[in-house]
Amino acid sequence: MASSNLVVTHADTGLVTAEVVRAERISPNFIRITIGGDDLARWRHLGFDQWFRLAMPVAGDATRFDRMSDRFDTRGYLKYLALPKATRPEIRNYTVRAFRPESNEMDIDFVVHESDDPAHAGVAAPWAISLPIGDRVALIDQGCGYRSVEDTDRVVLVGDETALPAVLGILRDIAPESVGHAIIEVPEAADRQPVEAPAGVDVQWIERKPGERPGSHALDALRGLPASAAEGAVSAFVAGEQQLATGGRRHLVNERGVAKQAIDFCGYWRQR
Repeated sequence: MASSNLVVTHADTGLVTAEVVRAERISPNFIRITIGGDDLARWRHLGFDQWFRLAMPVAGDATRFDRMSDRFDTRGYLKYLALPKATRPEIRNYTVRAFRPESNEMDIDFVVHESDDPAHAGVAAPWAISLPIGDRVALIDQGCGYRSVEDTDRVVLVGDETALPAVLGILRDIAPESVGHAIIEVPEAADRQPVEAPAGVDVQWIERKPGERPGSHALDALRGLPASAAEGAVSAFVAGEQQLATGGRRHLVNERGVAKQAIDFCGYWRQR
């Protein structure tokens, strides 16, 4: 992650292993990977925008998870770097899209752009595009970034496609009486997903055109919200491309008068 004020809360569950049981392209720019297995019975399910470190087997059958640390703090990261590259998994950050404890299954949504320059495609997207059913993975729970505040008058949630699982998770789990605004920017209208949200929260979907900077329209929409959007005690969450996250936080603080401690923000990635 780039700039962020999200707090990491390490779980006692440590390293949880699972297997990819289903994989499908659910829209032009999203692939949903479903993982399952008995070890997921240990998962600490928090809802909201709960995120985790996902260890993927890019080394194929040679990948090993047994030598990884149960925590991904500084010591755990150094231990990870010391692992042999030939068997070391790749680790990326992801948000729980859905968790079903009755079946020990978890959905993880991956943003993929097959038209992207292969040199900049990274690791996770090509792995997801391969629809890796049967692959083993490992997870380290890192807690929730969004701090749900009880005495909140309004919520303001903003994200691009990389933050879609987080924003939709927060909308699903905040108090039913919540009011406010949610802005979600996606590459195409077909990338919209069903929304569970309080009736008092206005959800605005924005589609950008090819070549336009990710997050720019969401930031403009945030700036265009009515003055009432920041009245009273506000609980805000802004995540996605770096300029959206930092620009959104700056706008809320400087132009709307929202207290810094009331804004959770995270630059998930940086546009090259």
